[in-house]
Amino acid sequence: MIKINGFIGLVFLLFTLLGGLMLTQVKAEELAPPSSDALQMAGAKGVFAFTPVDWQAGETTWWLDSDGVAPDVAGCHIGTDEDGNVNGRMFGEACLTDVVLVESNPGKGVVHAHSNDTGHPDQFDCLKWCKASGNATGRCEVASAPPCEQSARCVCQ
Repeated sequence: MIKINGFIGLVFLLFTLLGGLMLTQVKAEELAPPSSDALQMAGAKGVFAFTPVDWQAGETTWWLDSDGVAPDVAGCHIGTDEDGNVNGRMFGEACLTDVVLVESNPGKGVVHAHSNDTGHPDQFDCLKWCKASGNATGRCEVASAPPCEQSARCVCQ
């Protein structure tokens, strides 16, 4: 256990903790370029590493995307084997904020591998995506995408 001596020690501890939080926040914001399917789409921010709740460390897993890269459609990422046979795993798309959508990829119906059971979905700015489509506003909204219990999509107005 660390013993803090007086005010200087407390200031040092707070500085260290805040510095660590800021570093974590910066790393969380780092994105790789958008997927090839999203690259030319308005609002595409880039991809990031994502592991499902039932993550299988070290395993190559197979997935099927129900909607492809379609920010206005709530999609479901469905677990399969290499031949496309459904195995009961799944996760939906999600809203990171009121305007940022997590959009699974690649194309609709494409069976693809996730090395180390880690996917790389795109992030979309729904406001930018909607404005490029001629709308005044856009936001991320939770929506249904069976068989996933919950998903999300960009809604434009």
